[in-house]
Parts: sequence; structure tokens; C-alpha cells
Amino acid sequence: MARIELDHLAHSYAPDAPDPAWALRPIDMVWEDGGTYALLGPSGCGKSTMLNIISGLLRPSQGRVLFDGRDVTALDTGRRNIAQVFQVPVIYTSMTVAQNLAFPLVCRKVAPAIIRRRVGDIAERLGLAPHLQRSAVGLTADHKQLVSLGRGLVREDVSAILLDEPLTVIDPQMKFELRKILKQINEEFGITMVLVTHDQNEAMTFARTVVVMNHGEVVQAGTPQDLFEHPATTHVGYFIGSPAMNFVEARLEGGMVRAPALGLARAAPAGLAGGDLALGFRPEHLAPDGPGQRVGGRVTRIWFEGLEEVAEIARDDATFRARVPSGMFRTGDDATLALPDDRLLVYREGRLVV
Repeated sequence: MARIELDHLAHSYAPDAPDPAWALRPIDMVWEDGGTYALLGPSGCGKSTMLNIISGLLRPSQGRVLFDGRDVTALDTGRRNIAQVFQVPVIYTSMTVAQNLAFPLVCRKVAPAIIRRRVGDIAERLGLAPHLQRSAVGLTADHKQLVSLGRGLVREDVSAILLDEPLTVIDPQMKFELRKILKQINEEFGITMVLVTHDQNEAMTFARTVVVMNHGEVVQAGTPQDLFEHPATTHVGYFIGSPAMNFVEARLEGGMVRAPALGLARAAPAGLAGGDLALGFRPEHLAPDGPGQRVGGRVTRIWFEGLEEVAEIARDDATFRARVPSGMFRTGDDATLALPDDRLLVYREGRLVV
């Protein structure tokens, strides 16, 4: 288990170029011992670059990586005492499932009795116990990834477990179960876990701290609730939540930030300058009735999602989405919903003001 510190960490794959493109811009961050973290963002945002630097697969262009205060920047992967699980299963097809799970412990000359106990425990947790004597070559893609994950979890002495999109190839129901298992193992053994994913649902249900990245930068880090209720940028608002946060152009008028297209307004915070202003609100924060402002329009589309539906509503040149009870609206209906004043957020130049 380890406290991981990133000290002014940055990386360019062409650092000597006249105008280097930074895959990872300078980052200062601390991940506490025993925490669960998710690096979340679109392809090319720098999340895998960061994970590869932490693991030792990549040497950063600048900055340091520290484990429990010890500088490990120059250490190779084998000397960092970590476990890694990748998107593509890493298993030995010439071995049985049991031999695959035991391999990291055998390499460290762990006592046979301890190996049997650990292999049995991990196999039971992952549902692999009935398959322990099977050859790995004939396993399904799901089971191969379970074995690969088990190899990463079988050690009790690791500083951290780094998970690079390992759930991508697994079916949705199994993903849910695996996230639960990973959290149980984290809580039981206190192992620091870092997950890389582009799937917000994976990140929000796995991690206590989600790190949202874009264009090589950390744009916000916080609890899932923080990111959902107070997105620091419009990018976070779009990336977190399904459907995404609604944004509408606004302007500063007489001490108010107004969005004429939807008839919404909020008091401007002191000192707010003009510029690119927007008002943002979540589809989940709209209600059929209640306190706050009224916003409405014509229902143009409906997505059925069980007990709830997502309604797309248009008014003049603006469109927004609302999460409402199933059957509340039909396409073509006129809809009016309530939005509490404190759920209306102000953004300037893409960043949260209030």
C-alpha cells in the first residue's frame, strides 16, 4: 500500500522539439494510501500516459513520482512493487487457471501453503473456483480477463494496483459485480487502486476520487457527487452525467446573468466581467412542479429508460433535456418544468463562477 505523490509531473513524447506538444501538462497531486482513484477522460487526454509514468513503463519529461515519500521516478516497473491489469488479458495459455493465478507468488518464492490460500481466495471472489484446473487456452474472453485481473489481485504486499481499462471487454452485468469485488478488496486490504477509464459510470461507481482529464490537464478532481453537482468546467459538465449537463448562452444585464432563449436568470456574483457566459443545469434537477424558475418548450424527442424518461425540449433556438417520470410527456407536447434557483450555475469562458 502506498501514498502516491505526483510532483510537477509532465510529459512530451518529443520534448526536444522547438514547440513540444505536451501529452501531460504539469500536474501536482497526492493520492492517499488505500484510496480508490479513477482517471477519467476521452481518448488522448493523457490518462494512460499518467498511469504508465506511475507504473514505470514511461519516464516523465519532468517532475517526480513518489511512493510514501520515496522518489521512484528512475526505478523500473519491477522495483516499484505494483500490480498492473490491462485492457487486453495477460495470461499464459500453456498454464491452468490456478497456475496463472499463482504465477506472481511463485516468482516471489512465496510459501506453497500461502499460495494455495491466496489463489483459492481470489478464485472464489472472482467466480473462478470451478475453473481452476482448466487450461487457460480454452477460456472465454470474460474469463481470460478475470484471470488477468486475479493475477493483479493475488498479491497482498503490493504498493498499488493499476487498472488500465480492464473492464472494457467484459459484459455489463459482470462489470457491475467486478466493481463491487474491487471495492471489497480495497476496503479489506487497504490497497491503493487507480483505474483508467473513459466510462463515467465505471469511474463514478468505483472511485472515491475521480480525476477528470482533458488535453493533458487535470480539469477537476473530487468525489462523484462533487463532480456531478458542481462541475468546475463545461467539459466536466458534458462528460459527467447521462444525459450531459444543459448549457445555454447568457449575457450580463443589470446585475443579472440572463439566458433569454430559455427565460432563465441568476444574480451575477460580485465582480463578474462580461465575456463568454453560460448558464448550466442538470436534467435531473428539473421537476414537474416545485419552487424556482419555470422553463419550458415543445417536446421533440423522448428516450425510454424504465421508470424514467429523458425528454428533449426545444424553445426557439435553444434545446435542453430533462429526466422525468415515464409517460409524463409525449413527443409534440408543450412542457413546463421547475428549476430550483440554487441548481442554476454560472460559467464564464467555460469555467464555473458560481
